[in-house]
Amino acid sequence: MFELTPEQKDVKRAAREFAEGELMEVARELDEKEEFDEKLWKKAADLGFLGVFIDEKYGGAGLGYLDHSLICEEFSRIDCGIAHSITSSFFGSQLISLIGSEEQKLKYLPLVCKGEARMGVAITEPDAGSDVSSVKTTAKKTDSGYVISGNKTFITNANRGDFLIVLCITNPEAKKKYDRFSTIIVETNRPGYESSKLKNKLSIRCSDTGEVTFKDVEVPKENLLGKEGRGFYNIMEFLNRSRLEAAGFGVGTAQGALEKAISHVRKRKQFGVPLADSPIVQSKIAEMATLVEAARSFLYCTSAKLDKGELDHALIAMTKWYAAEIAVKVSDEAIQLHGGYGILEEYDVGHYWRDAKVLEIFEGTKEVEKLIIGRRLLGR
Repeated sequence: MFELTPEQKDVKRAAREFAEGELMEVARELDEKEEFDEKLWKKAADLGFLGVFIDEKYGGAGLGYLDHSLICEEFSRIDCGIAHSITSSFFGSQLISLIGSEEQKLKYLPLVCKGEARMGVAITEPDAGSDVSSVKTTAKKTDSGYVISGNKTFITNANRGDFLIVLCITNPEAKKKYDRFSTIIVETNRPGYESSKLKNKLSIRCSDTGEVTFKDVEVPKENLLGKEGRGFYNIMEFLNRSRLEAAGFGVGTAQGALEKAISHVRKRKQFGVPLADSPIVQSKIAEMATLVEAARSFLYCTSAKLDKGELDHALIAMTKWYAAEIAVKVSDEAIQLHGGYGILEEYDVGHYWRDAKVLEIFEGTKEVEKLIIGRRLLGR
């Protein structure tokens, strides 16, 4: 079994205390209203939970991706929607840390670490989801920078974010399709930026998801993130880190559902005896717990390898796919063990399945993850 360091145990313990003390009381209300309480974001910032993998020079804690995975796990154990709302406030900071200029790092990273600004990454379009290379949003060069035009959808923090990293076509004549794209930082207060909220979601309902329209949005050349023509590759590097965040949500969601199931079968009686005395129920709980522990070990080992500089695309894809699948399976079993009560909101178990389902879709669908794994193993 993977062993955390004393410092990592402290991070995990602090995240659990914050989640149980601050998130539990308001989680279901925020889910129902499809709203987020800004005070939770500010408190998370004050406690140092934002961007812990960012270097101290830029306002982070200078820890690692494993520490971030622990935080994601503990927050989503209570509510994945709130967890996503908090951690998505610095969604994309991984890429700025990796390829941003010194000026960009100093300008943007301290703001998101302090909880003074939120960011996001705008990739998906109405006709470009899993096929990132089909993005059509353009960024035409000018003497001073770029003019961006196009539409994005399913964008986290579309309405709350202060700036987004946008994947655009800057080199349409490039021979290789993947060399046509660049990543550009766009502040959302620029003229021509418009957004709208997507409502009535199945999952992570309090997290802001929206559609974005860029109507000739002008940005200076200093907003180019990384080199021109490297946008597609930049996004792939980003996803190889953000997928671990999704895996952390999966492990936490599965753990929360498991705990609800254990609590229920201990209390509930059928035919005059507790459900917990049933061999069938015991077997189900054993299977669920084993799956959760396997996903957790997967997450911790993969995160630790990344912190050591070992970037294994297939292993990261395996971790995200498996953790998401386990979250769906375990939360489904938790509802089953509740019987009819499992579909009632007051029993507080159905939301785990709702939140788990999106984990099989965003940051790369499970089908895409399997393609990545298969191609890596087969050398394709």
